Amino acid sequence: MADLHTTPPDHTHDHRRHPFDRFSTAITRATGSSGAFIAAFVIIVVWGATGPLFGFSNTWQLVINTGTTIVTFLMVFVIQQSQNKDTLAIQLKLNELIASNAQANNRLVDIEDLSPDELAVVKAFYVRLARLAETDADVHKSHSLDEAVELHHAKLAGGRSSEAPGVPTGVRD
Repeated sequence: MADLHTTPPDHTHDHRRHPFDRFSTAITRATGSSGAFIAAFVIIVVWGATGPLFGFSNTWQLVINTGTTIVTFLMVFVIQQSQNKDTLAIQLKLNELIASNAQANNRLVDIEDLSPDELAVVKAFYVRLARLAETDADVHKSHSLDEAVELHHAKLAGGRSSEAPGVPTGVRD
């Protein structure tokens, strides 16, 4: 079993990364720049300006249609790879924040691996928590899922009405 207190190796500038990873990172940075947009815009303007020269022929139209289709097809894979990497990095950062906070719910670590049905159950807990929070006058109060119902009942017993406004009967249990 791995020691949870060891720091993972720093691969920030690791040139041993998969070549497609390096390629997709470079391409997404380049194509996301203002220079890439300007270049694409210039290509479209030049293509449009050459229309009368080529008589707006089918071949003239086919050039831009084929070029943009090929670029779009390839960019889907490059962007998806970068998106997957970014999503994983964000999830790992969120997992670290959850794991490092003593009051955070550790059940949320790796929650992205749950099935849609399991995620619906967790969402229902947060919807319930949000409904409980709606009854609080102080917008800065927060509750964990484990203590929300107990705190809510304690608040009600401390002088509030037994009927919390905006909280459905099934949520007050």
